[in-house]
Amino acid sequence: MKNVTRSPHWRQFGPGLVVAATGVGAGDMVATLVAGERFGYALLWAAIAGCIVKIALAEAVGRWHLATQQTIFEGWTRIGRWTHFYFAPYIVIWGFVYGATAMSATALPLAALFPAVPFNVFAIGSGVVGLLFVWFNRYAAFELLMTVLVGVMFITVVTLAVMLTPDLPAMMSGLILTMPAGSAFYTLGLIGGVGGTITMAAYGYWINAKGWRDTSWMRVMRWDNRAAYAMTGIFVVAMLIVGAELLHGSGVALTAGDRGLIDLAGLLEQRFGVGIARLFLVGFFAAAFSSVLGVWHGVSLMFADFVSHMRDRVVTSTETRSASVAFRAYLLWLTFPPMLLLLWGRPFQLIVIYGVLGALFMPFLAVTLLWLLNSRHTPDGWRNGWASNVGLVIAALLFAVISGNEIRLLLVR
Repeated sequence: MKNVTRSPHWRQFGPGLVVAATGVGAGDMVATLVAGERFGYALLWAAIAGCIVKIALAEAVGRWHLATQQTIFEGWTRIGRWTHFYFAPYIVIWGFVYGATAMSATALPLAALFPAVPFNVFAIGSGVVGLLFVWFNRYAAFELLMTVLVGVMFITVVTLAVMLTPDLPAMMSGLILTMPAGSAFYTLGLIGGVGGTITMAAYGYWINAKGWRDTSWMRVMRWDNRAAYAMTGIFVVAMLIVGAELLHGSGVALTAGDRGLIDLAGLLEQRFGVGIARLFLVGFFAAAFSSVLGVWHGVSLMFADFVSHMRDRVVTSTETRSASVAFRAYLLWLTFPPMLLLLWGRPFQLIVIYGVLGALFMPFLAVTLLWLLNSRHTPDGWRNGWASNVGLVIAALLFAVISGNEIRLLLVR
């Protein structure tokens, strides 16, 4: 076991911000707004608890990579080849449907800002720009652009929350653990949904790309993770404030899905004028496009690792993975085939399969991390303590309940 010698400094941070920003998409923003609209500040505690759960999960991913100097996929392979039978269809179907979803979400604010341009031009353009940027740029440039996008979305939403002058006593009451009638699954969604996707498993690949490759970086990784999800927590609280102050008790209901943010822009224009509404749309774009870039880069790295394991040719360098045929093939898969869904609509059966596989991923990640980090595969000094085990067990149970509900809703449609 190597001694921890590196002291954390904010200039070293980056991978945590990338993974947290990628996980916060337009759908998460709407879910948080709706929670604020329906229950005011009553679920504020759940938003904060969600960030703590994500810190535990991301820390476990990072610790596995640094302590073992192996990727998460190497860990899954050690558990058993059965993991491949889940991951293979998941990453293929998920990428096909998510590509269209991410491009649509990015196009929405752009189409609202520039209504003369057809929607699909922005959708297709966002996918192609994401492809070209990730294809031709190394991690440093990717992290820099992600940091800029995070800054834009953070400043925009937090400024808006401040302008709405939140009710501080009501906010403080929201820190008390309560669940109003009808709030059960909104509560679970706030805890489990915001900032949590397949890209949490990509955290280790971004750690490797940053140059953190052994346990001497463990303290830096942990502070990077905490700082990133603290920032995400502030962002989520700001969105909850917007929902509570602008929508709660107003009788206004947002449209389901990403388009609810367009409704919000209209309300902001009525209250604050065109300038603030457009500023919010810019922040909306930054949140959506950061998810495009994060998925295009991080999940493509995971796919390249998966292919190398299937061929029994393990690759240890992120630079080598990002130049591989598999990495670029998955980039193309994320970008061009999903354009058919943009043009033809989304086939229902494919959406059901995608939803079921996607709902199962987060409990799969939590359970496999519990397995790996309590096993002989992790060096003694870096195995789970009681706090990590409690955090991962809570995450696994939480995501299992959320997944069961999502699958139930999909199957009864």
